[in-house]
This record gives sequence, C-alpha cells and structure tokens, in this order.
Amino acid sequence: MTDETTRHDGAQIPKSVHNWFQRSQSENEVTTADVPDRDKMAASLDDKFESLESILAEHLPADVLEKVNLSLRGPGATDLELPTKAKETAKKNNFDLQGYQIKIAQKEQTRPPRLVRIGAIQNAIQKPTTASVEEQRNAIHQRIDQMLAVAHECQVNVVCMQEAWTMPFAFCTREKYPWVEFAESAYNGPTTKFLAERAKKYNMVIVSPILERDEAHGDVFWNTAVIISNRGNVIGITRKNHIPRVGDFNESTYYMEGNTGHKVFETDFGRIAVNICYGRHHPQNWLMYGVNGAEIVFNPSATVGALSEPLWSIEARNAAIANSYFAVGINRVGTETFPNEFTSGDGKPAHKNFGHFYGSSYIASPDGSRTPGLSRIRDGLLVTECDLNLSRQMKDKWGFRMTQRLDLYADSFARAIRPDYKMDIIKDPSSTK
Repeated sequence: MTDETTRHDGAQIPKSVHNWFQRSQSENEVTTADVPDRDKMAASLDDKFESLESILAEHLPADVLEKVNLSLRGPGATDLELPTKAKETAKKNNFDLQGYQIKIAQKEQTRPPRLVRIGAIQNAIQKPTTASVEEQRNAIHQRIDQMLAVAHECQVNVVCMQEAWTMPFAFCTREKYPWVEFAESAYNGPTTKFLAERAKKYNMVIVSPILERDEAHGDVFWNTAVIISNRGNVIGITRKNHIPRVGDFNESTYYMEGNTGHKVFETDFGRIAVNICYGRHHPQNWLMYGVNGAEIVFNPSATVGALSEPLWSIEARNAAIANSYFAVGINRVGTETFPNEFTSGDGKPAHKNFGHFYGSSYIASPDGSRTPGLSRIRDGLLVTECDLNLSRQMKDKWGFRMTQRLDLYADSFARAIRPDYKMDIIKDPSSTK
C-alpha cells in the first residue's frame, strides 16, 4: 500500500496530508449562523496566528514540509547559525531571532565574494498611546537598543527599522497633537543622535525611518529615512515617494509626497536604497532604485492585515526578481489603540484602532528565493547573510536590464502625462458595442 491518495482531480497527494485535511474539515465544520462577526474573528485570529511557517510546520509531515517550503520560498535560503549568547539575549528580552543564509553566488575569477549580513527589525510600541511623547519614544529607543546589541553580536553590517519606528502609527486619527510632537530633525534629532552613537560603536550602517520636522523649510513634515554610516555620520536622507489615501491611512493630513527622488547610498556594505511603505505598490518606484544601482532596497512599512496581507509576500519578492537586487520587507507588529475614536469613511462605526500590524518581515533575493518571515505577533530581528555578487550575476543570467526598453517607456510616459493624451486602444471595427 502506498502513502498516497487520489484527489478528485486525479492528483496524487500523501495520505497523511489528505487525512489531516479531512479531519480539519470535520472538526471545523460550521453553518452560516455559526460564523462570528468578521472583525471579531479577524482580531481573534491575529492574537493566535503566529505565522504561515508555524502552521505548516505544525501540520505537515517533515518530508512534505520540505517540498512545500521549496515550492513557496525557493532553494536559496538555509539556516544561519547565530551565536548562543545572541539567542539567549533575544530570549531573555522576549523577541524572536532568526538567521538565514541566501545561496552564495557563483564563484567568480575576477571578483571575491561580497558577503553582507542584513538585519531587519520589527517591533510593537512599548507604552500605551496615552503615555507622554517622551515616555513612548524613550521606551521604543530602549527596545531597539536591546535589538541592536543582538544584531551586533550576530555581526550584522546594515540594519533597518520599520516605518515611523519611534512612534505609534497615529496618522489614522487625523489629529495633529500630540502626534506631530514625535517629529524631529533628521540630522540633529534625539533619534539620529542615539543611532549615530550605536552605528559607530557597532560598525553598522543603520537605516532609521522617522517622522521628520524640516525646520529649514517652514517646519513641514516628511516621512523620511535617515541613512547613518558605520562611522556615525549621516550619509543622507530619502523621503517617501507615494502617500496612501486609502482606509485609515490618512497620511496626507500630515505630510505630502517626498522630494528626494530615488536616491541610492554608497556604503561600506553595498549600495542601499529605501522604498518607504506604500511605494512598494508602485513597480516604477522599485524600478528606479535599480536603475540607480541599488543592491539592497529596504521597504520599511506599517500595514495591517485586512488591507494588504495577501500582497505582502509578493511585492518585495517580485521587485527583487525584476530588478536584480535584494529586497527587505519590514512591517511593524501589534494592534495600536488610540484615546479617541475615529472613522474610516466606509460607513462602519467609529473605532480606536485600525487593525493588526502583522509583522512577517522577510528578505528576498534576486534569484527569486526568500527567507521565511518573522512572526505576525512578536517583535523580532531577522539576520540574513547574502553575497551581493548575486545581483550582477542575475542580471547576466536573465538579461532583464538589457531587455527592459527604458527608451520605449520613457516615450510612452512622456505622452501619458500630457493633458491631451489619448489611450492607445484599437477598437474592433466589426463590433456593434
């Protein structure tokens, strides 16, 4: 007798998987009347659903799990052994620590390997949103300080935090105070001073996405990432190019589209860029960082499950493939509750939070592989070792840059932005519609 059973479509699947599925169906069979309120159900799920990886590992036999993981993530990411002390410190401070190695690039005769360890940090806020601005920011600084120390123990070279990491993501409220008081100078604010010291101490490039107050230009706000070198100086800043106007993401109440373009920063550990949050939905945004020579593109985000979770595992990975660089998706974690109710413009009752930030940070490789994601519900540090030579090797293999036809699209875009533009649609002359 074989360990296989025939599905209704003729496919052969392992009997152990078939039996588990049948058992799950019978145990969880419900009627329409049994289905709870969708929002309550989602909230309950968010509290319990650790990650897709944990669900698969719990329910699939080891041999099947190996094949499923290969199909889902590709062959490139393998476990990276991290120092025992780092793992103990992470456990003591109650955050996850995961380490992976992306497939080493093919050995070249004219270039040595360019091994870099990338760190991605996701975290929840550390104090209630009713605490003072200083208390909230200091508590988050202390939390990140713990995680940066572990990143150093793991020999991380360049690390990035989530979008607006020093504060709750309060833009859903549409209230200015006290939330705008979290804004600070990109060059001289308390967060940059704190991180500059750590960057120099740990010989680590740090990417710090903050709410910036631009005092030199009328005190306007920007959603900004500050790039701090491993010697403690600010290399430069880059601002969020695309601002959402969807659901509770009322960010244009606070700041508008960035004015820094698609900057790429040359560091001791490779050429890096930062595509902040909503910019991941725009393929041209990812494209331009590649055109400007990026080898690692961070995507620090703050996004909730009900809106974007089905898209999350696809977008950064697709960008890594299409643009032949490493893409790092970072999302905050937890549910943030605010003092006052706010509405979403969808006819539903007012509420004090706008959903669960589902973490799930991961790194994707230009060869299409990706790491497992961090937890949906816990703080975490993801450490990934990669060889930046893989970026050029994938360009050589696939020829995406050689065949991308920038001239064709430049002409098309130039025509599309004209007021008299007409869409290039050819109608069927025989149609009566």
